[in-house]
Amino acid sequence: MKLGSLHVAFLVFFVCTHFGILSLADAVVPEHQAITTWQGTSTCLQCHETEAQEVFGSTHYQWLGDTPYMNDGPEIQGKLDIGVNSYCINITGNWNGCGACHVGLGDRPTPQVNDTQLENIDCLICHQEAYQRVKVDGRFVPDLDNMAISIVEAAQTVHKPTRVACLKCHAKGGGGDNYKRGDLAIAHGTTSDRNFDVHMASSGASLDCQACHLTEQHLMAGRGSDLRPTDLDVAMSCTDCHENKALSSGHGQSPIGRHAGRVACQSCHISTYARNAADTSASEQTEVHRDWRLPHTTSSGAIHPTPTLAGDLIPEYAWWDGTSVSYLLYEDAVIDQATGAIATSRPLGEIYGTGAKLYPFKYKTASQPLVQNYNQLIALDTSVYFSTGDADSAIRSGLENMNYSPDEPYEWVQTDTLQLITHEVTPASAALSCTDCHANTNRMNLVGDLGYQLKDSRSVVCRQCHGDEDGKDEPEYLWIHDEHVRGEGYDCSWCHTFSRPERGLQVAPLMAKLRDLITILRVLVGTPVAPAQTVIDVNKDNRIGLAEAVDILREISNN
Repeated sequence: MKLGSLHVAFLVFFVCTHFGILSLADAVVPEHQAITTWQGTSTCLQCHETEAQEVFGSTHYQWLGDTPYMNDGPEIQGKLDIGVNSYCINITGNWNGCGACHVGLGDRPTPQVNDTQLENIDCLICHQEAYQRVKVDGRFVPDLDNMAISIVEAAQTVHKPTRVACLKCHAKGGGGDNYKRGDLAIAHGTTSDRNFDVHMASSGASLDCQACHLTEQHLMAGRGSDLRPTDLDVAMSCTDCHENKALSSGHGQSPIGRHAGRVACQSCHISTYARNAADTSASEQTEVHRDWRLPHTTSSGAIHPTPTLAGDLIPEYAWWDGTSVSYLLYEDAVIDQATGAIATSRPLGEIYGTGAKLYPFKYKTASQPLVQNYNQLIALDTSVYFSTGDADSAIRSGLENMNYSPDEPYEWVQTDTLQLITHEVTPASAALSCTDCHANTNRMNLVGDLGYQLKDSRSVVCRQCHGDEDGKDEPEYLWIHDEHVRGEGYDCSWCHTFSRPERGLQVAPLMAKLRDLITILRVLVGTPVAPAQTVIDVNKDNRIGLAEAVDILREISNN
């Protein structure tokens, strides 16, 4: 059989990649052999216009998207318009600078697709690990002086996105390596340290990003609690690979299995974040505070606000049901009484919420300007700040961009945000033990912060079943918990202000009556009856249920 040149090229490609002679990024794509000159994105569009249309509609290109899991703001939002964070605040006035990590070549994305917009897509930034680019007169062009291959070779050897390619943007958001996320560093692209990240280290699973972030038609699954758009609405879960771990029998020790329904895998398997990879020269520290009042010049000569960096951090823990709230431009700034700062992003969820789990988060603060007469955070003009370091001028310009007088009085306030931690999973042997969370409050305050306090004094709670227990020695937590839950089959509602109906345990008598009452009321008004529902003493009147049942009935009636 006589083989054509295309067949030969394919055989060379297969043999070289299969036996490790070439890496994926080096391998010539047979269909791309015809590329002998590079005319920018128009070269790709000759064959891949459908793919370009897909990219155009993605969050990676639009920086906007559907927000089914955001509880505030419009249905479509993102960093292109009213999104505000505690890093660069908002892009108003500085698309030219903020677009450095955009998958376009310099033009601002528009809602309507046209030839100019399609030709603005930079295919190589995702599909060529060896590709580098530099901005010239407002447009990105290949940085040939810093590329190990020619631009034609780059086009001939395109490949699916690799970790290295993804991390060019995702590791450097916020102005530096691992500054923003706290669990995504340049080291993730090449490290062999499985204690740094067992999933991405070359000595571990060596997974590409797409192994977890499923991709369909250039839309990508996954979002953190502080990311507004949902690009591809496909649920991501550790159990996609670790199928049995969500079961009560999925771990070797039964107490661990009992946590699986309410504690996220990440809470036990990411004990610290912003850890130092053993085989890199970088520290992999993350930004924990940003002070816009104090400009400083970086080693590259750029002017940035002064960051405070730290590493090996214990996460903050919070209940999250998958929904979030994040500050939007022109919103009224509200101080979180728990932290004393203006929240720019918060996960939503409560201990008694049916869909909530306990997750780990990065906690980050910032000193930002607020316009006093409107009580709104100011979209400080970063184009002015980054070029001059003059915070006052950047604020005045930002006020004008927001259609306010540049002379409006402003003040400096502290903001804070919680960001989901989900990378830097350690080997199973390094997972947290029971005593890490239950024996002290060094890691988390279960009673003071996370809702596990008793519903009344110890003596009142105990007298539901026993005599007066005051004056007796406090039994060890695990013993008393197992004695009542495993031994007697009692639900949490006997001692706490929440229930765990999914476990099929015996609820406290009052809670059972309230559950039945609410079920009857729901039937009477013709609304669907959800499985075993309970209520708590929301108004703190020590009469659990009546007021809550009335409120629920009102809610049912309104619906």
